[in-house]
Amino acid sequence: MMEFDYPEGATPLEPDEIEGLIPTHITTRAQLDRWEQDNINEALAWIEQRRPKDILSESFMKRLHKKMFCNVWQWAGKFRQSDKNIGGRWYDIPVDLKQLCDDVKCQIENESYSADEIAARFHHRLVSIHPFPNGNGRHARLAADILLEDVLDKPAFTWGKADLIKSGIDRKTYIDSLMAADRGDYGLLLGFVRS
Repeated sequence: MMEFDYPEGATPLEPDEIEGLIPTHITTRAQLDRWEQDNINEALAWIEQRRPKDILSESFMKRLHKKMFCNVWQWAGKFRQSDKNIGGRWYDIPVDLKQLCDDVKCQIENESYSADEIAARFHHRLVSIHPFPNGNGRHARLAADILLEDVLDKPAFTWGKADLIKSGIDRKTYIDSLMAADRGDYGLLLGFVRS
């Protein structure tokens, strides 16, 4: 079984989740990152062809995660079945996700915030729910970008123009902005997403 090293703020996988790795030849984190990125690139091509508008639903959130990771993880697109170092109880995920989607629909309808703030708040809450065993940050960033481009008719976030998968100052800034949002301060996150 492959031993994983996790970047700062990453969610460790349970042993049974690690057993869900599809490519059996992967032995390093770099190989895993490459396979996941290749799979995400396929998901991006799918999004470009589809241009989804009906994204604020459990079914789309699961479908997006599955498209992003189906060549790498057997559990792609399936909600986690254990509690993690982030997120609520695993069995609350469907209710929490429905509430998030309903709240965002209401925010859009009532123009409660700017488009950027609606998408940043959506991203933050989706990361906080942490629906899947892994890939939640990448999934939530892509979902926020789809929300911006295909629902709110705004450009996607730049996310600091950084590789947020690897440890470093950019990832630390991103994690710090999410932690500030946990306390109700969205200023850092709003600054980061367009930097």
